[in-house]
Amino acid sequence: MDADEFLRRYAAGERNFSNTKLVGISLREVNLVGVNFSSANLSNSDLREARLGQANLFQANLESTNLSETILWGADLSEAYLHRAELREADLSGAKLIKAFLEEAKLAKAILNGADLRGANLVNAMLFAADFSPSSDRQTNLKEAILRGAELSYAYLSGARLHRANLDGAKLCRSILGNWKKDKFYQTDLSEASLQGADLSYADLTGVNLQKANLRGADLTRTILTDTNLKGAVMPDGTIHD
Repeated sequence: MDADEFLRRYAAGERNFSNTKLVGISLREVNLVGVNFSSANLSNSDLREARLGQANLFQANLESTNLSETILWGADLSEAYLHRAELREADLSGAKLIKAFLEEAKLAKAILNGADLRGANLVNAMLFAADFSPSSDRQTNLKEAILRGAELSYAYLSGARLHRANLDGAKLCRSILGNWKKDKFYQTDLSEASLQGADLSYADLTGVNLQKANLRGADLTRTILTDTNLKGAVMPDGTIHD
């Protein structure tokens, strides 16, 4: 299906496009609120600034391939259902993913510069080597995001806001989390997180929950650990904190 046919059917009131093949389609700035793209193939599509709030993207394919890339710059995916969606290497710079459901979504090497993920559900999501660095005009926002058990190894999280984020049991091996900003980790839960070899230099971890976290080999250069809960945590030298 090409863009013209899709837009004609959408304008006629059709909303169910599950299992549809829409590879490489351009839907820039199109209002698609509430559309059903479950199991649809939208790989390599241009969806920049598209409005996809509350859209059903269950198991949808939105990955970038070596032929092209999926562009979701500034797209509004607030409260979208992206359970098990395929978003590998997709460019979500500045995208709004507020309260989006991304449980078990595959976002390996995705670009999330300046994305807004406040309150998003990312339980067991695959975020290996994802880039959460700030954009030129905004920080990546993970405030109150649920990232329990998420795979974030080698992710770049320096500059991302993690206020009250739940990273219980998350895998953050070799990730970059260090930052001088005082409020970056305000009430963040990193209990039982795997932080082996992670860069936490200059981070302010005041009051953060790191109970039973694995910090073996982590860089804690000038890291502030005032009132940090380290009970049972494996420290950088391999000792267990009492």
